[in-house]
Parts: sequence; C-alpha cells; structure tokens
Amino acid sequence: MDVERCHAVVDAELEALGDRLRAVASALHADPETAFAEHRAADRLCAELAAGGFEVERGVAGMGTAFVGRAGRGGGPRVALLLEYDALPGLGHACGHNLIAAAGLGAALALRPVSADLPGTVLAVGTPAEEGGGGKVRQVAAGLFDGVDAALMFHPGAQSWRWAPLTAQVELRVTVHGRAAHPTGNPTEGLDALAALIQVFNSLGALRQRLPTGSHVQGIITRGGEATNIVPALAEGRFGLRALTTEELARLVDQVTDVVRGTGLATGTSVEVEPTRAPYAHFRDNSVLSGLFARHLADAGIALTEPTPGVFLGSSDIGNVSVVTPAIHPFVAIVDAGTSDHTPEFATAAGSAHGQDVMLAAARALAHTAVDVLGRPEVTEEAWAEFRR
Repeated sequence: MDVERCHAVVDAELEALGDRLRAVASALHADPETAFAEHRAADRLCAELAAGGFEVERGVAGMGTAFVGRAGRGGGPRVALLLEYDALPGLGHACGHNLIAAAGLGAALALRPVSADLPGTVLAVGTPAEEGGGGKVRQVAAGLFDGVDAALMFHPGAQSWRWAPLTAQVELRVTVHGRAAHPTGNPTEGLDALAALIQVFNSLGALRQRLPTGSHVQGIITRGGEATNIVPALAEGRFGLRALTTEELARLVDQVTDVVRGTGLATGTSVEVEPTRAPYAHFRDNSVLSGLFARHLADAGIALTEPTPGVFLGSSDIGNVSVVTPAIHPFVAIVDAGTSDHTPEFATAAGSAHGQDVMLAAARALAHTAVDVLGRPEVTEEAWAEFRR
C-alpha cells in the first residue's frame, strides 16, 4: 500500500472511531485519577488498544499504570504516540490529559490497519504522572525511547502554537536542623531552624532580582515547628525552580544551594538540599515533525502559529523525551486566549464537545504525521538531522 493510500485509510478509520474516542475522553474526564494512581484510566486505554489489535505490555519502567501497545511489521522507523491521563488533585482534568490520551489512542487505532503495509513499528505509550511525578523521565531512564524515531503528542491549551515553549524545572527540598530550646527558659541554647529557613527565603528574594528571563524560584514552608513555646529544631521547605534551558536550571540549582549553605553557616544550623524527583528538561521542538503536524492540522481548519516571544507555558517531562529522540508537543486551543489551564474553567472545556472536536482533529494530524514518518524515509532522515544539530 502506498503512502497516499495509507493516508486515505487513516481518514476513514478516524471517521469510524469518532464516537468511540469521544466516549473515552468523556469517561476519563468523569473519573479523574492523580499521578501514579491512574489505574482505571490505564485499564480502559489498554483494553481499547488490545481490542484494536495491539500487543499490550503493562507496568513498564517499573510503574503500575504505565504501558506500551505495539503494532507493525518492524524493520523500519519506530513511532511513539504518547498518552497522558493523570489529573490534578482537586481540579480533575484541568490540564486536558483526557483529550491527550484519547487523541493518542485514536491515532494509534487508526494506524493499526496500515501498520502491516508500512515498514516500522507503531507504539502507543502510556505515560503516567506528568503532573509532578515525571513518568516519562522514568521511561527515558529505563530505555523505553531508545530506538524511537519520533515521539508524537499534542496538548490542549489556550493558544494554537506549533511548538511548546516549555522550561526546565525541578523541585528542591530544603531541610534545616537546629536545636530545640525554651524561648524564655534557655533561649541562648537554641538554634532556630525556622528562623534560618525564613532567612533562606529572604536571601532568595535578593537573588530573584538578578535572575535571567524565564528563571524563577517559588517556595513554601512545609514544616516549621511543633509548638510556639519551643524553638524549632527542624524546619523544611520546598522550592520550585524553573529556567529557560536545562543548563540554566543547573546554574540556578547551584545558586539556590549556595544560598542555603551560606545561611546554614551564618546561623549555625546544618542544612540539606535535595531534589524531590528528577528534573524536567526544557523542551526541544523538532520542526520537521511539528511542521508536518501543523500542515495536517490545517486540513481541519486549525492554523498553528509560532509561540509569542517571551511567553512560557510551564514545564513537562516531554522535555526529557525530546533530549533523546525527535519529538513534538504542539498546543491546540480549546479555550479563549487568556484562560489559564489548571483552572475549573479549563477542566470544563476539557469535557466539552468543542474540546473533543479539537481532540479528533489532533488525533488525525498525529496519525498522518506518523504515516509520513513510517512511509517516507526522507522524513526520518531530516528529523534526525535536525535533532543532531
């Protein structure tokens, strides 16, 4: 079967899959599950893949809710369609991961009938815990993306952008150890751990004034003492750090660590600084692949533009995937510009008919991009050439 015929089959398959994919998106939206606890979502998605002819492996990379569905004859490119399905605590699918999962599923199912006619392998990769858990980071470390030639996904948003300006991010836990004492009985014998941690916040306030564009530090106090009549012997805070690039994030981590250690020396306390999980790398777009996605999405009447300069949209573990293989992460609007995700309004949009319309258009563009990768050798060559540059 030639490539153009494969494109026609994909269109016909997606037309037939429409109601099924809407039902999946609705079911996930109505039953949100948070990071690493997405058991019902994983069950539903794996059942859909198995029914569609995929060989499904559960529990990949040591995560119970991660999976990989495989189809194809091998001997050519390997395309991974990424499915996210974790929700936000208290907000449900306010980041639209139910639509990401349904779109990736739809693209995979539409490709299955042509996978025997094209060289290569189609992978449907279930990636849990994007919201702070870093499921893709674990999958990269486990080698799941080794040998993959294209990692494809879309994300619903408030903008329609060809690629995602996603920054590098890490969370640090700062622990300060002091010495307990009674504030009136023996105050000179105490070392106030909370006072030292507050000094860390004050010193970071001075650091913020000279951080480059795109970098910031935001912290909270998670432990600050047990009683008002005891000098706290232990205090703990968590600090979220972001930077435009992974390299700049590493420098920012060093700066924050120096502030904490200096505060320990100044206050006589002992301090510990450690990440709560592996960092998210900044996202590296592959314009060969994202350009194909944009052209296919334009057939549905949705135009993608370049991101607005100076606007950044948080961080994601897709950045870590983009370090090891050509990847795309376009944003496609389901709400008006100015409406933020991680809000109740966005959760409503992720469950709406319009959100599902966008999901179906994205599923089609993902599937057609995958056909191009599998059926046109020059696409893979160009994508890897750009990746290496």
